Amino acid sequence: MRATATIPRLFRRRPAWAAGALTVAVAAGAVVSTTADADAGHRPRAAKNVILLVGDGMGDSEITLARDYTVGAGGRLHMDGFPQTGTYTTYSVDEHGRPNYVTDSAASATAWATGHKTVNYRISKTPDTDRPMPTILELAGRKGLATGSVSTAELTDATPAAMAAHVGDRDCEGPADMEACPHDTIGRGGLGSIAEQSVRLRPDVLLGGGRQRFEQKITEGPYAGLTVAQQAEKLGYRIVTDARGLRAAGPGRPVLGLFAPEDVPVEWTGRPAARGGTEAQRCVTANPRRPAGTPTLEAQTRKAIELLEAKARAGRDGKGFFLQVEGASIDKQNHEADPCGQIGETAAFDRAVKVARDYAERHPDTLVITTADHGHSSQIVPVDAEPMGLSATLVTDEGGRLKVSYATTTTPEDGQEHTGTQVRIAAQGPFAERVSGVTDQTQLFTTITGALGLR
Repeated sequence: MRATATIPRLFRRRPAWAAGALTVAVAAGAVVSTTADADAGHRPRAAKNVILLVGDGMGDSEITLARDYTVGAGGRLHMDGFPQTGTYTTYSVDEHGRPNYVTDSAASATAWATGHKTVNYRISKTPDTDRPMPTILELAGRKGLATGSVSTAELTDATPAAMAAHVGDRDCEGPADMEACPHDTIGRGGLGSIAEQSVRLRPDVLLGGGRQRFEQKITEGPYAGLTVAQQAEKLGYRIVTDARGLRAAGPGRPVLGLFAPEDVPVEWTGRPAARGGTEAQRCVTANPRRPAGTPTLEAQTRKAIELLEAKARAGRDGKGFFLQVEGASIDKQNHEADPCGQIGETAAFDRAVKVARDYAERHPDTLVITTADHGHSSQIVPVDAEPMGLSATLVTDEGGRLKVSYATTTTPEDGQEHTGTQVRIAAQGPFAERVSGVTDQTQLFTTITGALGLR
């Protein structure tokens, strides 16, 4: 979640490891895992493909809220069906490596993208010397895998940015946004803005919002005078802006989907939480501010997999793909204390999870992982409770009443905060057992790079 005027800047089982597996913590933020298969005497088979799905701000409370509302307390979401489930810790660090117990999305995404913790707001750079650190997407591309990133946020927002760029501050999204990153400008020998770096890296698929960043003009370097979108076209990208264009996109060229000027509008609407609560309401499963022709996260995920599979299949070396998919506005609606918006985005994310899991059922050499970057503020409380902060009451699909409290701040204008709790991680496919137990976000990097043989 990026900062806005109304959101604080910081926040803008399968049981434990199987027999023979051991997890040893060796230092703050670093965990070494060794898996000794006593029966087979060898490592788990490698994965050809990895699909990583991240629900931004999707802690256990957010998952439970969506489950209770949409499928009932006794029901199960698609994300509930993974055979391996664990939790991981999410803290960031300061410049000296000391824990900062509540992370922002930039430091959090950096942790799994690079395997190292960093300071809040920084994108895939070291916490002390501000040096770039290689990311999974970069390593996968260097090895010849097809690569992609999908998000309901701007493609320059923290989670997609951490895979594709390196800047000292997450706000340096386009060429006109570099005030906080003077040393990252191309004129000073840096790599440029997040948007410029993202297209220069040339992932095969980039789908999301943030068209405004790509319409900014580049002022330095070989592409000076062009917009970032024009730079992308020079690099071979086909640019699409709606569902029809996405459906028509075929293999052979990388695809840049820009489906909104800023974040992609949410799918559901309703009354946000308020001081003293709200009247009981049903969520409206439509949003008049979401333009017709905006592709769903489910559709974007399906198309991304189709394009990446085609690119991988066209290669002669049998290599697969890496794809990251983010449901970004679970977090953004949580910041706004908007339970309906939040639930609708969690349900949309869950449908994308189903797409990935269905693909993995047909392609068992695919590792699918779903997780979150950090916890958030929504809490399910008794209907007769009187929270100190904001609250709203919903009428669920079961006909029950569900009260949601947002109490990290007490006024809507302040925006709600992240929390420092551990969050769920679940997986299926090769190396899936690595997510079991309690791990740290940095271990997700080693799980994915190990599964794909990137290290």
